[in-house]
Amino acid sequence: MDGVGLTVTRGEPVALLTGAGSINETAANYQVHGTDLGIMWDNGAGQVLMAFGDTYGEGWGGNGAGPREADWRCNVLAKSSDRDLADGMSFDTMVQDRPGHAGQLLDCLKQNGVEETVIPTAGITVRGRSFIHYMSVNHWGPAGTWFTNHSGIAWSDDDGETWTKDPDAVWPNSPQWDSNFQMTAFARQGGHVYLFGTPNGRWGDAHVARVPAGKVVDKDAYRYWDGARWSPSEAAAAPVAEGPIGELSVQYNAYTGRWLMSYLDESRAQIVLRDAPRPTGPWGEEQVVVDGAEYPALYGGFLHPWSSGPDLYFALTKWGPYNVTLMRSTLARR
Repeated sequence: MDGVGLTVTRGEPVALLTGAGSINETAANYQVHGTDLGIMWDNGAGQVLMAFGDTYGEGWGGNGAGPREADWRCNVLAKSSDRDLADGMSFDTMVQDRPGHAGQLLDCLKQNGVEETVIPTAGITVRGRSFIHYMSVNHWGPAGTWFTNHSGIAWSDDDGETWTKDPDAVWPNSPQWDSNFQMTAFARQGGHVYLFGTPNGRWGDAHVARVPAGKVVDKDAYRYWDGARWSPSEAAAAPVAEGPIGELSVQYNAYTGRWLMSYLDESRAQIVLRDAPRPTGPWGEEQVVVDGAEYPALYGGFLHPWSSGPDLYFALTKWGPYNVTLMRSTLARR
């Protein structure tokens, strides 16, 4: 801790965003009965884009993911221009493959042990081009554990309607499943885009790389923080925040003048927040934002880019029911 820091209150629910009975009525309007995550970023054109993971339609079981036959899509995307978050986050629309049906953004094989699913973990828009960092999941393991083939970047030049996976912007996972950039968070400051990464699953540390803003899909342009300097070697990346860290979200907060990092601490079953003066740290102690004792089977905690003043809005998922709620906490400088 650098002696400055901030405090944060426990999160309170604002509105259910997805599923039947949500403020967006996504079940009726887009055949999104169950979904998770809700990674958000500003598209630079007056909207927030919000990417979700495995999504189910009619026939969804009502608790957790599946069944596979229930109109399964590996990922979907919503768009919102709602700036008054005090009563929730209304969607303008979702990307659709036919009227009234949210379409899958990124292709996936849906084959366990080959490629079970492809899930967005981060998003950012630079100079009108949107980018999603995704993970290709080989198979699911025990609770909080899964194994990825690789992570990579897909891009869109039509505001998220269609996406292209860049064949060169790929972070392969090693045979030991130990790549440190399989689940990620994007953030931007000045001329750089920062890529925070963790290994597959929820048990690893956080690392950080950066790239010139105009070279997001140029993997050779990334430089990895080794604890003292920016190195061209991914293997040199040193932890900047100790885990266990799952479903990471990072942003610079203008109100406090601090960097914020939100994630699930699986060992505590809690969504926590840490802050730092710089992307490289030092990152402060975990402050509990949502407790699994009150919200069982919780995960996510993705920060809304339009949070302002002391209000901090974020998206929370509960495995049961498998949908996303907008939450609000309050920040204060120490």
